[in-house]
Amino acid sequence: MTAIAQRQQPTDNAQSADKVELHPDLNNALVRFINLGKTYNGQQGPVQALHNIDLAIQRGEIFGIIGRSGAGKSSLIRTINRLEQPSSGRVLINQVDIGELNEDRLVELRRRIGMIFQHFNLMSAKTVWQNVELPLKVAGVAKDQRQRKVGELLELVGLQDKHHAYPAQLSGGQKQRVGIARALVHDPDILLCDEATSALDPETTQSILGLLKEINQRLGLTIILITHEMAVIRDICDRVVVLEQGKVVEQGPVWQVFGSPQHEVSKTLLAPLQHGLPEDLQARLHAQPPQPDAALVLDLHFTGESGEEPDLAALFNALGGQIRLLNGGIERIQGRPLGHLLIAVAASRYSREELLSRARQQAQHVEVIGYVV
Repeated sequence: MTAIAQRQQPTDNAQSADKVELHPDLNNALVRFINLGKTYNGQQGPVQALHNIDLAIQRGEIFGIIGRSGAGKSSLIRTINRLEQPSSGRVLINQVDIGELNEDRLVELRRRIGMIFQHFNLMSAKTVWQNVELPLKVAGVAKDQRQRKVGELLELVGLQDKHHAYPAQLSGGQKQRVGIARALVHDPDILLCDEATSALDPETTQSILGLLKEINQRLGLTIILITHEMAVIRDICDRVVVLEQGKVVEQGPVWQVFGSPQHEVSKTLLAPLQHGLPEDLQARLHAQPPQPDAALVLDLHFTGESGEEPDLAALFNALGGQIRLLNGGIERIQGRPLGHLLIAVAASRYSREELLSRARQQAQHVEVIGYVV
């Protein structure tokens, strides 16, 4: 494969006056939101879409922004390239306040920020090659440089045999690959993804997420994506922020938010990925033991905090009696095992309180579900 040209680190041409002194931990942040607010003028009065957003996104990470419809995701991501002008607060890129940029410097900024969209935004009358080449032609790039760059990018996204195809002849995944190639033509430092996989089927979504991860690792590209799908966050992101009604309600490493969500919105968004209690088991449950030999059902929650897989032998030895695994599973996110195990404990020599105490030494959270015969 022809090597993609190395991206140049952005320079600010001695514009030290634009620099903003921050806490040392934040000085390396590529994108920084400081008390950001956005208000729109609605028919029934002002609508505040963003409230005092304070976030730092580090260079080279894949950062996810998730929330329900109307949470403010699109408003937030569009302030990064100033497609949306904040009503209050600041957005810093490389510690430069982009709200103070003049038109020429704003054009330069936007060329360092690529963007891909849910519905691809391709020009139907142009071929794959022409769609990718267009931003370079607009920027006045020489023909031989355009040809080299477009060829490299189409090879990178796996479309080297689709040069002459038109969008109507492509699948949804192929169209999104064209969109990704087009977003990379100016060797950006940041790639914004606005619900980039929402219009794709699950298999295609996985291939696009794999491509984005490869681009992130190969080019050192910082990717900021918004989505309403927790599965996308789980599969690709390093860190995530959860928005609700324009406010940050939770943020942290993906494994941490998935393993132990703190806010109700996070729990609601995670619900489709959780293993619910099977209906047949639910029908067998009793709130109190229906007979002396009934088994106590425990939900053992592993949040990934220890970084170690559940030790089943140690668990069974700790609880004693007859142990049955009823439901659940463990998955790995960012190298940490987390999940739920639903077990039934019968004929144990320990009391209920002792069982709970001993179970809590093996799992981060333990909940009594009921009893089964």
